[in-house]
Amino acid sequence: MEYIYGALLLHYAKQEINEENLAKVLQAAGISPDEVRIKTLVAALKEVNIEEAIKSAAFAPVAAAAPAAAPVAGGAAPATPAKAEEKKEEEEKKGPSEEEIAGSLASLF
Repeated sequence: MEYIYGALLLHYAKQEINEENLAKVLQAAGISPDEVRIKTLVAALKEVNIEEAIKSAAFAPVAAAAPAAAPVAGGAAPATPAKAEEKKEEEEKKGPSEEEIAGSLASLF
């Protein structure tokens, strides 16, 4: 994560995200930079619009856990509301989830 944070810091400071700058940021934070990780991250970020990624992450819907349904008298299970199913379908249409994005970034390391 420190490599990602370093890249975000460079982006926020309006500095170019390159191997040299990222290594300097990590060294300033007391981290011994790994050349392979730096190269991989810089290469991956060349194709990413960081502003758009930040905006989409900031407004990404958070999926709330459904509360456990209490048993209904007579043993019948309560019906699932149609709105919950529609909401789930809308979330699936929006594109990759935060978990999928995080997984793809994690594969860099």
